[in-house]
Amino acid sequence: MNAALTTVAVTAGTTLVTLTVTAVWQRARTEATLLARRVRGLPDEAAAEPSGPATGPPHVSGPSGPSGSATGPLGGQPAAEPEPGPDAAREPFRNGGPRAVYRDHSHASGDPFVTSADRETGLWQESVRTPRVESPPRVFRGRAELLAELSAAARIPGAPHVLHGMGGSGKTALAAEVFRAAEAAGLTGLWVVAADRAGLRRGMLAVAAELGADPADLKAAHDGRLAAADLVWRHLARAEGWLLVVDKADNPELLDGWLRSGRTGTVLVTTRRARAPQWQGAALHHLDVLPPEDAARVITDFAPGRGTPQDALDLANRLGRLPLALRLAGSYLERQALETWSLNDYRARFERDGMFLADQGAELPYVEDDGAPATEGELRQRLSWTWQITLDDLTARGLPEAGTLLRLLSCWSQAPVPQAVLSDHPAPDAEPAADDHFWARAETALRALIDNSLVSAHSYTGPPSAATTTPCLQVHGLVLESVHAGIEAEERSSYLLTAIHLLDAALPADAAPAHLARLRLLVPHVTALLHHTDAETCPQAAALGIRTAQLICEAGDYRGAVEAATLTGDVSARLQGPDHHDTMTARHHQGDHLRRLGAYHEAEQVLRGVHMRRAAALGARHHETLETAAALSMTLYLMGRSEESLTWIRRAVDGQRRTLGNDHVETLRSRAYALEFLAHAGRTETFLRDGPATIADAERSLGTGHVVTAIAYSNYAYGLLRTDASKDAKVAAAERALQARVHLYGDGHPLVHSAKLVLSWARSLSGDHETALALMREALEGRERLLGVSHPLTVKARVLYAERLAEAGRPEQASALLRDNLPQAEALYGPHDLDVQRATELRGRLAGPPPPN
Repeated sequence: MNAALTTVAVTAGTTLVTLTVTAVWQRARTEATLLARRVRGLPDEAAAEPSGPATGPPHVSGPSGPSGSATGPLGGQPAAEPEPGPDAAREPFRNGGPRAVYRDHSHASGDPFVTSADRETGLWQESVRTPRVESPPRVFRGRAELLAELSAAARIPGAPHVLHGMGGSGKTALAAEVFRAAEAAGLTGLWVVAADRAGLRRGMLAVAAELGADPADLKAAHDGRLAAADLVWRHLARAEGWLLVVDKADNPELLDGWLRSGRTGTVLVTTRRARAPQWQGAALHHLDVLPPEDAARVITDFAPGRGTPQDALDLANRLGRLPLALRLAGSYLERQALETWSLNDYRARFERDGMFLADQGAELPYVEDDGAPATEGELRQRLSWTWQITLDDLTARGLPEAGTLLRLLSCWSQAPVPQAVLSDHPAPDAEPAADDHFWARAETALRALIDNSLVSAHSYTGPPSAATTTPCLQVHGLVLESVHAGIEAEERSSYLLTAIHLLDAALPADAAPAHLARLRLLVPHVTALLHHTDAETCPQAAALGIRTAQLICEAGDYRGAVEAATLTGDVSARLQGPDHHDTMTARHHQGDHLRRLGAYHEAEQVLRGVHMRRAAALGARHHETLETAAALSMTLYLMGRSEESLTWIRRAVDGQRRTLGNDHVETLRSRAYALEFLAHAGRTETFLRDGPATIADAERSLGTGHVVTAIAYSNYAYGLLRTDASKDAKVAAAERALQARVHLYGDGHPLVHSAKLVLSWARSLSGDHETALALMREALEGRERLLGVSHPLTVKARVLYAERLAEAGRPEQASALLRDNLPQAEALYGPHDLDVQRATELRGRLAGPPPPN
């Protein structure tokens, strides 16, 4: 805990030092500029007469802004302009206002008292009559509905409109389109950048100047002798038909006094802040990422002919359809000089270089600064920095925990994460990157991230069968990538361990139906964490991955279980070696889950490899080696190799009895597997002896509701069908097996449909053919839906359904089903499989006797 506090303190201190150094450098740069002017014999701009025209920076020449002001030769005096006539104050505002009242209001946002130091901040604006869009798209795409809504609102004076969204979502670009639409409709557009207090004040005073404010009033407002906001709004109230865009208002408290409802025009604010007291009474509009097709076109507008429409769509989706990322990618491709990449080339390079590559698309390429620091406006156009600006601001406001929380979230996926993962956290001592102080402020930190559009909060609704709603948090994928890449190397493991502990505590204890919604939500985050893990955190991450794969398998998602186990094994093999215990455990589950998926040959290959490595490293009688032997036996049985499967299961059971005991859960699992093998191989006497004993031992040691007990019930019910037991005994055993499966998994699970198949057969043997047919139909449809139409168990179910059809007096349907499926079943299970043999005989009977010669 002390180490975590030290880490937070060092991080906050580093941020403070960085901000201080930046401020000192900006001041030094300004002083150097003034000194250079003096050496060259030029007057100090800061010493200019207040009443004189405010000149632009030395590099500005020629007309600028709607006023058309101009400067003379570099360093010379501005050209003289006529004094305003007596009617200037009454000039219609939509035609440009009294332009001569404030002769150079287009520069430095129109404050006649601004110094050259003010102009060097990088946040000043050249004009309040034109939009300032740092990185405009080639063609404005999408947002048609919102653009129409805001354009219509611009023509109706009243409450302000607030356009909010995460950094890079295109708020400024959309506001610029609204601005142009307003001007096209005959309104006058005004544009003020509110990134800081000084910029907002200068911009709003420039608006007052456009409206004809007296220079003396401007001077009084500048000096604090006159309320600047009242001055501006007094003149706005006299004007007719205007749209005022207040851009980059990410600190809404700066707008206190400035943001008001307009009686003669409309205010449109763009901001990252989704919630703020200042927005009370305003109309809020959320801006999300672009729709897929529009996002793809943003890229191809910059770089046409670099790939197919699908390539553009794939790249757009990889970039999260975020307008800033799309523009940076398109700009980079457009301006390539040494190479010409395709869209797929860029996507492949992005996987490797990420934020570094994206930043190269900025108009001003990134340079490790030897000179002046990059301005905020430049940093906003870089994916590696645009969101860090908000985090730095929160840190400066005394909330470094917001950055800590976002770095923690960056260890997970962009998929929705249940809020309970954070709210139900375990003891802080188990979380290296978080302590009591952090969790005490986590609520405030999360609210700040939500308010600043870095995190979204919403509810996830599960499938209709689950009828559950889970409060979730979500972060855009590029935000996570950018933030995670910025974690210091020495802090990385602490964040990963904390993320592992939180997910491990959030995973359900089992895959019961009530837990499935939470499990599905957590799986993507386990996957992302495995991709992020390093050598130091690999043991904990591997344990989490293995546990998750087991739960996914229990839930009946066999493909997902294979993917989770395979990824865990791959990560462990890379970081810990192929013979490491974690790697072998993950590979064991990978093989077992492949068997359930129906990939029997792949499962056999994986399990034989694991058994060989475990036997060499641990010994043939080690319980983990024996566990793999049992899993391999089940795979061999499903491949139709009954005698070989019996050899392996006997080896497993005998070894487990000696090593673990007769009633150990793994011994009982192997004993339950053996029941099906014995019945299928015709070892009826042994089956009838071992079946009841295995069930009794499982019930006594594990309980009737345990997974292994359910396996024993099911395999005994299946084996009993191949004996001379009474019809009632067969039905009773099958019904008990089905009830146990439903109790564990609910109705929609592959194992439940296997139990229905067994009960269908039992009902058929008892003469209840219609019930048998209905149960078999449910089992087949369930397997087709859950396992797929080509899964080996689904193929066999279709063959068995043909049996039920024939028994129910529908021979034509049975013949058609056998014709289409029996050859595939024979190829999968072999001609000696008992079910295949029985179906082959049925096909012969249905075909009738051969015609006479």
